[in-house]
Parts: sequence; C-alpha cells; structure tokens
Amino acid sequence: MEDQEMQLKVKRVTDKFTESMYVLANEPSIALYRLQEHVRRSLPELVQHKTDMQSWEEQSQGAIYTVEYACSAVKSMANSSLYFKNIDGLLRQAISLKEQISSSQGRSAVTPANNPNDTPTHTSVTPP
Repeated sequence: MEDQEMQLKVKRVTDKFTESMYVLANEPSIALYRLQEHVRRSLPELVQHKTDMQSWEEQSQGAIYTVEYACSAVKSMANSSLYFKNIDGLLRQAISLKEQISSSQGRSAVTPANNPNDTPTHTSVTPP
C-alpha cells in the first residue's frame, strides 16, 4: 500500500510539474519575448527593403521626368514645322532676290555699244 501511495504522490507531483511547465511555456511574457526576437531578426531586412524601394522610387521619378521632358520637346518640334516652312519660304525668296540682284548687276556692267553718246548713270566696279 505504501508503494501505491508513493506512486500516487509521484503522479501528482509530475502532473503539477507538467502543468507548471505548460503554463510557463505559454505565459504572455514569453510570447512577447518571442515577438521581440522575431522583430529584432527581421527588422534590418525590412529597413534594407525600404531604402531600396526609396532609391528605386527616386530613380523612377527621374526617368519619368526625363521621358516627359523628351515628349514635350518632340511635341514642340512637331508644332515648329510651321515656323520651318516659313523660314524655308523666306530663304527661297532671299535666294531669288539675290539672283535678281546679281543678274541686274551683270547687265548694268555690260553697256550697249549702239549709242556711244549715252553716258552711264552709274558705274559698276567689279572687285578683282
């Protein structure tokens, strides 16, 4: 009987010990400690990801600005075709006037030999 009594006491002690270990393992402060451990391990990686994302965002913003600027330059070039046509017309007109002036100067340099009494109204000197 003493042996059975001893076994019962040992069983109660082991049950109480198991219950205590279970409560201790699942205590809220242990859970908070494990949370803290997890945060401490994963936080540096999260910070690195955040800085990488910020860097990529800055690079993306710069690229977007460059593309928008290039698009506006192309649009303004397309709108400037009217001005280029106007410049082309003015250049053609200037060339035509230059040719007219050159041909009129060429004609005035050669005087007609029909009437020797005519005096020229102006003399043209051609550079050597």
